[in-house]
Amino acid sequence: MRSRTSGGNTPVAPLRRSDDYSGAVPRLRLALNQIDSTVGDIDGNAESVLHWTRHSAERGAHLVAFPEMTLTGYPVEDLALRSSFVEASRAALRSLAARLADEGLGTVPVIVGHLDRSATAQPRYGQPAGAPQNAAAVLYGGEVALSFAKHHLPNYGVFDEFRYFVPGDTLPVVRVRGVDVALAICEDLWQDGGRVPAARSARAGLLLSVNASPYERDKDDTRLELVRRRAQEAGCTTAYLAMTGGQDELVFDGDSIVVDRDGTVLARAPQFTEGCMVLDLDLPAADADPPTGVVDDGLRIDRVVLPGEAGREQPLPAGEPWLSGGHAEPLDDDEEVYSALVTGLRAYVAKNGFRSVLIGLSGGIDSALVASIACDALGAEHVYGVSMPSKYSSGHSRDDAAELARRTGLHYRTVSIEPMFDAYTGALELTGLAEENLQSRLRGTLLMALSNQEGHLVLAPGNKSELAVGYSTLYGDSVGGYGPIKDVYKTSVFRLAEWRNRAARDRGRTPPVPENSITKPPSAELRPGQVDTDSLPDYPVLDAILALYVDRDRGADEIVAAGYDRELVTRTLRMVDTAEYKRRQYPPGTKISPKGFGKDRRLPVTNRWRESR
Repeated sequence: MRSRTSGGNTPVAPLRRSDDYSGAVPRLRLALNQIDSTVGDIDGNAESVLHWTRHSAERGAHLVAFPEMTLTGYPVEDLALRSSFVEASRAALRSLAARLADEGLGTVPVIVGHLDRSATAQPRYGQPAGAPQNAAAVLYGGEVALSFAKHHLPNYGVFDEFRYFVPGDTLPVVRVRGVDVALAICEDLWQDGGRVPAARSARAGLLLSVNASPYERDKDDTRLELVRRRAQEAGCTTAYLAMTGGQDELVFDGDSIVVDRDGTVLARAPQFTEGCMVLDLDLPAADADPPTGVVDDGLRIDRVVLPGEAGREQPLPAGEPWLSGGHAEPLDDDEEVYSALVTGLRAYVAKNGFRSVLIGLSGGIDSALVASIACDALGAEHVYGVSMPSKYSSGHSRDDAAELARRTGLHYRTVSIEPMFDAYTGALELTGLAEENLQSRLRGTLLMALSNQEGHLVLAPGNKSELAVGYSTLYGDSVGGYGPIKDVYKTSVFRLAEWRNRAARDRGRTPPVPENSITKPPSAELRPGQVDTDSLPDYPVLDAILALYVDRDRGADEIVAAGYDRELVTRTLRMVDTAEYKRRQYPPGTKISPKGFGKDRRLPVTNRWRESR
């Protein structure tokens, strides 16, 4: 590789792939940039890398890292199969390396995730055309010093990486200031074998994994135990750098972690927050004669030695919360879920170019929680609510909707659907369920008309319990561009509303959700005296059955054996099975559970198999 002169006129020595460096470097200053990326915005993502690299260098970082596929965003899905997109990523990577050097940052090694393609994979049946790879590279001296691809490819839940990528077959090791740093990408830690034991065999001083691991409720505890276990298996300090932000229905919560070889936590970044965690690590010096060749799982050690002597350490600046590592205070369970919902909605609105959202406000708990989330995500000035009463709407529901608007400060108006309803029923005689659903569909039409006229994104207020059993009206309350609580069971809706009000009171602020919206029996108010329990079991029982059937794939007999009435189980499972066609037409929404409706759970619409037979 050629030498390069940086924009700061600092000579950059040529890279070496030999192992002739023997300087003892006791300390490595690591900068983990826990940032957000947008899929397809390669230029914008590159600018973000430049910004945060400069930020890291100003704090004396010796090694700078960014999350998985930062340059392209994650997940890219079928964009990986477009050769034009792959080549754009490759070209942008080379350009980024040159720009870093031109701006005086060429002597700081930067690890950045990107989309690449294998130069060696031979075309074969079942392999993605063009052999794309989920890759990362070490940029140094204006060049791509080292590139490697993800070895373990996930193919479960929301992941389809066998469809998109071919695996990498190396153990990448970069020697920085005399420390051997083994590199991995996300699933390389989540699966056994591969780069974790290979890092031990290579006698690495640090294992650094870059990740874009989607958020799930309670995953933070699982993640911490994983990183601790892998550090012990690798026999070295382990750093887990995670993405933050949102992409379509996925949320990335950050929570980057560094542990020592015994699993003791050295630093942990906040969740749902963008920033740069800088910490000094005392690490063992690299062997003068380190292992070479093929190690665990057939991985070939690919080591590059970067020039740089152990110099005088500059102290970390004072007063910045992300410096010197630190241990972020963990969020409690409800705050964590609520934060994920806020992050997911904010990302979807901003990344898709919307300026405002529109919500139908019924006075009920679902629309109240959605409105609260929207105000927290976007600011009340960007949230518009409309009450659409019919002759069946109770006075308290109208009052509760208005009270919500007063508490949150969102824009509010009332548009009665009675004239529209009278016009329809005057032309067409409807009774029973058809009459009820007409009211919901009129509201849906009104919301979409306002969306077209004023440019708002309509938010669908349906929760996971309703979606599961089909308790919603197609083209009615299911209309919208995004469903913020789509993956939240009804019992959790109540709990989150109560948490949000409690958090407001603790801060001396007005609780956003009216107490009456929380305490009154849920009702669609489409006929006199209607309540949800006319059609559904009590929500605590319903949600418990749904959690077993939807989230854990338990059969009818297993659910009955868990203590639930067989007739109730049979009826509930039948409702779930026959509502698949509705769920297919529901908008995307923030995923917070291990199995959300959509990519996680894929069932045929035309399906005569019944667990409840």
